[in-house]
Amino acid sequence: MLGFLIAAAAGFLTPQIEGPVAGPIVKMLERFFPVPPVEKRLVAFMVALLAAAVLALALDSGSILGIIIGAILGYFGTRIFNVLKKTIEDRRDAE
Repeated sequence: MLGFLIAAAAGFLTPQIEGPVAGPIVKMLERFFPVPPVEKRLVAFMVALLAAAVLALALDSGSILGIIIGAILGYFGTRIFNVLKKTIEDRRDAE
């Protein structure tokens, strides 16, 4: 369960580490091959997921499936929350 929570936090923090962490990695990679700007967020997500996996491994917590699901839910968490909130509000307004 702890691995899931670590991965969810990593997914949630992906946009925040896009500039300071993924930026230098992308610049280094661009010396060898072109990296489209839209892939910068993907690089940040991969770094966050790698860090979450290493931390979960160090704490001996979580399964691979839990880490993957946690990272995905963390990455899309704010969007999922907004959809659920809008659905609840729409049902409340319909009554």
